[in-house]
Amino acid sequence: MNQTPPATTRSRLLALIVLCAGFLMIVLDQNIVNVALPTIQSDLGFSQADLAWVVNAYLIAFGGLLLLAGRLGDLIGRKRVFLVGLAVFTAASLWCGMATSQDMLIIARFVQGVGGAVSSAVILGMIVTLFPEPRLQAKAIGAYSFVGAGGASIGLLAGGVLTQAISWHWIFFVNLPVGIAVAALGARLLKADRGIGLGKGADVAGALLITAALMIGVYTLLKTSDYGWGSAHTIGFGATALVLLAMFIARQARAKNPLLPLRIFRSRNLSGANLVLALMLAGMVGHLFLGSLYLQRVLGYNPLEIGLAFLPVAVIIGFLSLSASPRLNTRFGERAVLVPSLVCIIAGLALLARAPADGHYLTDVLPALVLLGIGGGLAFPALVTLAMSGATPSDSGLASGVVNVTQQVGGSIGLAVLATLATSRTNDLLADQKGTAEALIGGYHLAFATASAVVAIGAVLALILLRTERATVPGSAPDDQSLPTGDGDGAVTVVNE
Repeated sequence: MNQTPPATTRSRLLALIVLCAGFLMIVLDQNIVNVALPTIQSDLGFSQADLAWVVNAYLIAFGGLLLLAGRLGDLIGRKRVFLVGLAVFTAASLWCGMATSQDMLIIARFVQGVGGAVSSAVILGMIVTLFPEPRLQAKAIGAYSFVGAGGASIGLLAGGVLTQAISWHWIFFVNLPVGIAVAALGARLLKADRGIGLGKGADVAGALLITAALMIGVYTLLKTSDYGWGSAHTIGFGATALVLLAMFIARQARAKNPLLPLRIFRSRNLSGANLVLALMLAGMVGHLFLGSLYLQRVLGYNPLEIGLAFLPVAVIIGFLSLSASPRLNTRFGERAVLVPSLVCIIAGLALLARAPADGHYLTDVLPALVLLGIGGGLAFPALVTLAMSGATPSDSGLASGVVNVTQQVGGSIGLAVLATLATSRTNDLLADQKGTAEALIGGYHLAFATASAVVAIGAVLALILLRTERATVPGSAPDDQSLPTGDGDGAVTVVNE
């Protein structure tokens, strides 16, 4: 039996730590800002409507460039793309922290979103290429999943601490030493890759179409809370995004060197896992956003208390993603782990849909958060592994970008729909002369119940669409005896000798 040399194992572990550290910085930044928004509004004189652009400017750039950045990693080298994105993100963080005006902060946040998209889009592709062995890949994806799912809760806590203890500027300044250290270590520890060359997919027109479509689509979703789903603004911009997307797909079907080869969607797991992931995040995103509002506006929690309240979710996700999830996925297969995990998420959201106006954290909130932590800690790694199992090594950056776009768009759609439902229900109850707390609770209950139903649809589709490519059972060959072979979809399937 051939063992991986210790030096190689150590170098790959260090590379994984560097990649996860860079990803954690980006995930934290996406959430840390939310806690500081009231302070930023007061300091820079934002109106309520303009304040949203502190978040929206980042999300539009981030969501719009993920797919393009992922493909660029395949073409010109993922290490190069990762380091360039990291440099842009770190420099933009300094710019954000030094902002003294509204325009300066919004522009800096847009540039920060560009850097975040470019660097994060290739991370997952680098991880699966770095760890081709099923057992080690499961552990590596578990670490990635912890950063992605648990980082949001940690961001709330960090945002509360920095904003209250120092100032809002430090939620951006804290990225500087981390970004510089990750870039320095990444340049040294990450293996250089040349990519397959721009000649294999330099589709400039396709890049412009998909970037414009995603940016306009994300913008449309973010503004539905201001204009409504049936407004001319939403319909007009939404239709524009769909037309651009249709033009992009048509071009990819006939282009000699497409930016997004449509053949990758022939993989049942890649297509199905991304669909289920979108539904899971569309439902689960509400536990953080609406849960924070419930704790703040109904139970009277301050930012630091909100961060501490969600800390158990991060702890549970961390333990399961890093320890239990790789073992369970390797032993039973990702699909067998995924479905019960989604059931936990459904149950957790259903419990939040019953939280009362005079609720208590230990009895009305914590049990739901525990279920959500268990579900998220097990479901996210399983879905990511299934999605990436349908990509060839030369397409892993693209598949990574697709997974990231799925997360961004699924979360954005879910947040837009759930926030609109909650606001509409609350306004109706206020119009019926209900008390403020009762009206807020009514809106949150409807949103959480809807979220639970959305994840339930995802669980049904998981049963129908997904299949486990591999599973290690007692008596099977070890990881290093597994050989990659090509399947009919161009994907890599692992079989045992």
